[in-house]
Amino acid sequence: MNGAEIVFNPSATSRGLSEYIWKIEQPAAAVANMYYVGAINRVGIEPLGDDDFYGQSYFVDPEGKFVGNQGDPYKPELIVRDLDMDKIKTVRDRWAFYRDRRPDAYDELVER
Repeated sequence: MNGAEIVFNPSATSRGLSEYIWKIEQPAAAVANMYYVGAINRVGIEPLGDDDFYGQSYFVDPEGKFVGNQGDPYKPELIVRDLDMDKIKTVRDRWAFYRDRRPDAYDELVER
């Protein structure tokens, strides 16, 4: 509602807990909100316990498409992508959901 164009979702989630939804969760949010998502997940094994973090960080565009490849599932790396910020306006103009939203209709839901 405040004009976000990219949202970063840092995570430290281990294999088996939610790895199966990692590749659909952020693309769905990007499509629903028509912005980019930077999905960051830790890699490696925690020395205490049996947490094996699955990595696979990525960027996804406002259409829910991956921008470049996903990160490695086993080794830390820096993911850098060029993002076409003009694509946000293109998607928002094409789909009327963003344009026709009615924030005034849900004021009570967003009050603190």
